[in-house]
Amino acid sequence: MSDRTVLADPASRRSAARERLLDTAAELFYAEGIQAVGVDRLIAEAGITKATFYRHFPGKDELVLAYLRRRDQHVRARLADAAAAAGDPRTVLAVLVEALAEEVCGPGFRGCPFINAAAEYPDAGHPVRRLVADHRQWFRDALAELLGACGHPDPAVGADALLLLRDGAMVAGYLDGAGTRNRIARTAAALIGPLP
Repeated sequence: MSDRTVLADPASRRSAARERLLDTAAELFYAEGIQAVGVDRLIAEAGITKATFYRHFPGKDELVLAYLRRRDQHVRARLADAAAAAGDPRTVLAVLVEALAEEVCGPGFRGCPFINAAAEYPDAGHPVRRLVADHRQWFRDALAELLGACGHPDPAVGADALLLLRDGAMVAGYLDGAGTRNRIARTAAALIGPLP
């Protein structure tokens, strides 16, 4: 086996069938819940065979992990893009708050996929819950870094408050809809001061 094979990025070995399965899983898991969607349905709706499913994922939990990793990568990329486009940390925070308001008031919104997954996996030691915890820690750290760059007197406490705001906004957006938008902006401003 060559070094190139050993070091190849797993993403470069992804097949169209695997991506179709992940797309199908993302749509169904988010809309209906992870436990409500069985492997046979995923296989049928993705238009693949059982052999193809099991070639890519030893079981459903591994598919759930891949779905959440993909979502995590998307969130990280959005934050990196916002930081690159905005430049200063206060503007990045303002973009994050506005993006949150847009997301939770958007059509088909059904809450945070990470919180939803955690609710379906009650064992805190399960790999799904560990992935959710890692994602949340990364996001908390990113918020603390932004707040620190803004001169916040206690970036860790501010990050905790913003994460709680985000969690609450996710639930409120799902339950209350469009009325959540203004409450998000007002609460964020109360926590960290006026945003641009």
